[in-house]
Amino acid sequence: MLRRALIAAPLALIASAAQAEAKKEAEAIGQWVDLSPVGLPLIVGGELVNYVFVYVRINLTRSANALKLREREPFFRDALVRAGHRTPFTVPGDYVSLDSAKIAAAMKREAVAIASPKDIASVVVLRQTPKRRSNLLRANSRKS
Repeated sequence: MLRRALIAAPLALIASAAQAEAKKEAEAIGQWVDLSPVGLPLIVGGELVNYVFVYVRINLTRSANALKLREREPFFRDALVRAGHRTPFTVPGDYVSLDSAKIAAAMKREAVAIASPKDIASVVVLRQTPKRRSNLLRANSRKS
């Protein structure tokens, strides 16, 4: 019986520490605005090769008014589309995904301009789905 208690005590401490850490992480993020999927162009050599649908989440600070910022979701989407057409987020040699880090950085700049710096915590690209997955090399070889 004593052996079981000695084994169970550290396991209980580890489990409670993991639960506390998960709770702290959930509280840190707390509020967000999910954008509807946005189709961004994948351009290689000045030619449209594919569209990639991007799912973006804007994480808000604790002090942000989430309801007010969710009403501005169309403005966030519009800013992302404009940024994607101004400077495509193309990864060289990859015809089915875009550069997530560049998308997040550009979207953070735009989100801060739309809302305010004290409202935006971070921007995360949740998922990317290409419109086409096949015949991409043939589409790109036309320019050669």
